[in-house]
Amino acid sequence: MPNNPTKILLMLTMMSGILISISSNSWIGAWMGLEINLMSFIPLMSNNKNIYTTESSLKYFIIQAMASSFLLFMIMMKVMMKDMFTMENNNINTMIIMTPLLLKSGAAPFHWWFPSVMEGISWMNCLLLMTMQKVAPMMLISYMMKMNPFSSTIILMSTIVGAIGGFNQLSIRKILTYSSINHTGWMLAALMINENMWIMYFTIYSMLTTTIVMIIKPFNTSFINQTLLMNKEMNSMKFMMFTTLLSMGGLPPFMGFLPKWIIIQMMIMNDMNIIMTTMVVMSLMTLYFYLRISYSSFMMLHIEPKWNISYYKNNNFMVYTSTMFSLSMMTLMICTMMINIY
Repeated sequence: MPNNPTKILLMLTMMSGILISISSNSWIGAWMGLEINLMSFIPLMSNNKNIYTTESSLKYFIIQAMASSFLLFMIMMKVMMKDMFTMENNNINTMIIMTPLLLKSGAAPFHWWFPSVMEGISWMNCLLLMTMQKVAPMMLISYMMKMNPFSSTIILMSTIVGAIGGFNQLSIRKILTYSSINHTGWMLAALMINENMWIMYFTIYSMLTTTIVMIIKPFNTSFINQTLLMNKEMNSMKFMMFTTLLSMGGLPPFMGFLPKWIIIQMMIMNDMNIIMTTMVVMSLMTLYFYLRISYSSFMMLHIEPKWNISYYKNNNFMVYTSTMFSLSMMTLMICTMMINIY
């Protein structure tokens, strides 16, 4: 990880790459933005003191470079076919150009690199990879997202792989990774309906993911059994973390359920019943492995350490997590009010 001034510069260039991609009116401009984003994120990932981080950054670079070269090749093919640089597409163009973008965002069946890369990087880089690094590919996918067999297959595969892959995982990073793949399927379904739906879903997903990472990071927790051995004097922090995990799984009446509820309603209105039913069933499966983590801690008889794990105390961190937790809990009242109105 570079020092602070370098880190700030790389974060700025990474954000500028995302903005270039989403504001571009040609595929070449979008490709340039993706490359700037990639070149800024790789130095943020790498750390000379940790061999796993170096391995993960190399894997990530190879996969992203492969996707970028494939995307550039497809763009040049469009130019040669007299389609020039426009964003207009037919079905074959849509399928071909969406493939490298889906690979970049880690959607199934192009997800094979995602768990292994996540396992080797720091918590803050995990957060960036699960949230910010999905923005540019998803926005580009939104230009081409239509109701067709290819899009439906990707949505179903993402939700199924994200649900089944999280079973029997002990690593919190891998659980969050497969959950992210499942949420990617929901976001792609939101894109089929409306861009505003995707923005709402992505915002709530990012807020919940950030809250979980901000709670886990000070304790440097990596596995499920370590969550039970967190500071025994901070039961409120444990409660916040497990409740946020349940919210992320989409358990009513927490905040994570709200975007799923709206998307389910919209999909029923658009006669997408089979896809919607599959997505709901798979969402219940993801909720199972979150409940498996949380259930034992919510019981009266649970394991507690006789010692305290030291961690860096930060008031800003406490304020942020408390605010996010309160917001997640308040969604109970918002949902109830909406039900009474309708």
